[in-house]
Amino acid sequence: MRVVIAGAGSVGRSIARELLANGHQVLLIDKDADDVQASRVPEASWLLADACELAALEEARLEASDVCVAATGDDKANLVLSLLAKTEFGVPRTVARVNNPKNEWMFDESWGVDVAVSTPRLMTALIEEAVSIGDLVRIFEFQQGRASMVEITLPDGSPFAGRRVGDVDWPADTVLVAIIREQRPLAPTPDDAMEAGDELLFITTTEQEFRLQDLVAPGTQHHQRSTEDDEV
Repeated sequence: MRVVIAGAGSVGRSIARELLANGHQVLLIDKDADDVQASRVPEASWLLADACELAALEEARLEASDVCVAATGDDKANLVLSLLAKTEFGVPRTVARVNNPKNEWMFDESWGVDVAVSTPRLMTALIEEAVSIGDLVRIFEFQQGRASMVEITLPDGSPFAGRRVGDVDWPADTVLVAIIREQRPLAPTPDDAMEAGDELLFITTTEQEFRLQDLVAPGTQHHQRSTEDDEV
């Protein structure tokens, strides 16, 4: 697989190293000469250029890539690159870094983004997941399917403690994909019984999140993600 990564800072270089270790071809693009140092990731190809310019993307042969990763520290640049990759070069898959969580609402198919990754949002979710019991925590949002991965830790006294997975009438468009118990992941079967303290991982839709929390942990306070439409 050929992957073009725009942004050769610490994030872009880390992604490149992981992909190279898995046997993929990687081209790193950055307009900052200080970041474009081939010795940092010698197995990758390098291009000193502005990834938001068509001429640079033509030189990078973006149309021959399988994935374009917009990993710069500038949300505007990541959006422009994703849009150009899709509309001008027909790249099958685009992944964009979101630096400011308030800009997440823009990172969708209208800007050519297949997958948006917000590091601050993921870190916040992981912190909440570690300390919250009974609260629904959104771990990850799938842009194309309008679905999310969410986590709920089953509180003491939950009516679900001791119940079989197969006996529960989950909300529509909701799938229990894993149970984490004593730090071990379990693939749930209809005969598995849930226990207090279990971390339940679901794939669900935004519309069903509150219903899911009310079902699994009734009486707990709802926490809703901010949807402020701030400028980039």
